[in-house]
Amino acid sequence: MFPIELLAPAKDLETGLIAINAGADAVYIGAASFGARQAVGNPLSNIEKLAAYAHKYWARVFVTVNTLLYDDELAEAVQLCHRLYAAGVDALIIQDTGLLESDLPPLPLFASTQMHNHTPERVAFLEKVGLRRAILARELSLE
Repeated sequence: MFPIELLAPAKDLETGLIAINAGADAVYIGAASFGARQAVGNPLSNIEKLAAYAHKYWARVFVTVNTLLYDDELAEAVQLCHRLYAAGVDALIIQDTGLLESDLPPLPLFASTQMHNHTPERVAFLEKVGLRRAILARELSLE
């Protein structure tokens, strides 16, 4: 059994800091590109500040790279993943399985809800291909 983790969304640095100060075990935030909520456009410098602050309090920072990628975007997305690793993030939340075949940094990969994680079989498949967690589809019931 895994311990319960309080994971909070952070639209930007300020809300991430507030979530950590309120006791979140982890926060997730989008970068300036390749995130489903990229309109916020968090610069790498803010994500680095958030990770440094979070780690002082034993909290973690996950970054969403959860859009479908065009072939010509893949190299840039992989570069972003390396920059996020250097910035100190703890995991990436991805949607595009093309990233699994790329030269990624040694970060845990989590399956975004955009991957339609709605059956036990789907979650087992994601684990088999190397994803460490699956964020379940919000349409699921407790049954």
